[in-house]
Amino acid sequence: MGGMKINPRQMQKAMKQMGIKQTEVPDVVEVIIRTKNNEIVLKHAEVICVEMGGSKNYQVTGPEIVRPISADGEESSEPEVTFEAADIELVMSQTGCDREKAIAALQAVDGQPAEAILKIMTE
Repeated sequence: MGGMKINPRQMQKAMKQMGIKQTEVPDVVEVIIRTKNNEIVLKHAEVICVEMGGSKNYQVTGPEIVRPISADGEESSEPEVTFEAADIELVMSQTGCDREKAIAALQAVDGQPAEAILKIMTE
């Protein structure tokens, strides 16, 4: 089956026959996942809703920010930001900056490595 490509229309038809419906959620501003100790915030996320067997499942992709939640349930004023290690390394290697500056640039441009590189290089 190597190299076999599936026609998107055929895939949609097969999914419909199996009772699976997939739609993109439009105009998503941010997605927040709250755990006991943190909030995971995904800004400019792409959200896909998959309906199957009477239940809905959501697939969320995008850059994340992890914010600790304080003891009183309020979010901390200093969010901990996480980016893909590869993105941080790319910014560092292309600009010669240190890790902190790369992370700061990624924060400023919502996690977009190319924009972070341009930001550092034009400073």
